[in-house]
Amino acid sequence: MATPLNVVTLCGSLRRGSYNAAIARTLPELAPEGMRITALEGLGEFPLYDADLQAEGFPAAVTAMGEAVRAADGVIFVTPEYNYSVPGVLKNGIDWLSRLSPPPFAGKPVAIQSASMGVLGGSRAQYHLRQTLVFLDALALNKPEVFVGAAQTKVTDGRLTEAGTREFIGTQLKAFAEFIARVGGK
Repeated sequence: MATPLNVVTLCGSLRRGSYNAAIARTLPELAPEGMRITALEGLGEFPLYDADLQAEGFPAAVTAMGEAVRAADGVIFVTPEYNYSVPGVLKNGIDWLSRLSPPPFAGKPVAIQSASMGVLGGSRAQYHLRQTLVFLDALALNKPEVFVGAAQTKVTDGRLTEAGTREFIGTQLKAFAEFIARVGGK
């Protein structure tokens, strides 16, 4: 039996009742056979990025997450949209992680999902995140794109429950597994 793909999620929301966190928690149930999905924890523990702090040494939470990203076959970002962009906590995390050597996202297959209460489902956050991923040298899955609009109608008790959305996300995860095999050498 082949080794399962090790995929990690990075959620851009710290809110306990986050729709994006609910989707991220549901992903292991939707993963295709041969893919294991686990959540990266600790993004909220990162201090605000400051080159002076970096000069003193990387915080333990940053190095631990960097190692987890490097060890993963792929990363799934699940993020809300704040003010037409990515949340500050996610951008701060990326800023810290991008300074590690070797860079953990370089050559790493990534997928993006976003959810919001609005109809656009976080599309502008994804656009900005994709721009950042270019600089990081990450390999972004382009299609299918997952934008979960009206997320409040699709999440119940902290889980994604709406059947059509679950099925569509499952389609993206299958495409992501194929993408990892194609570009990640798995």
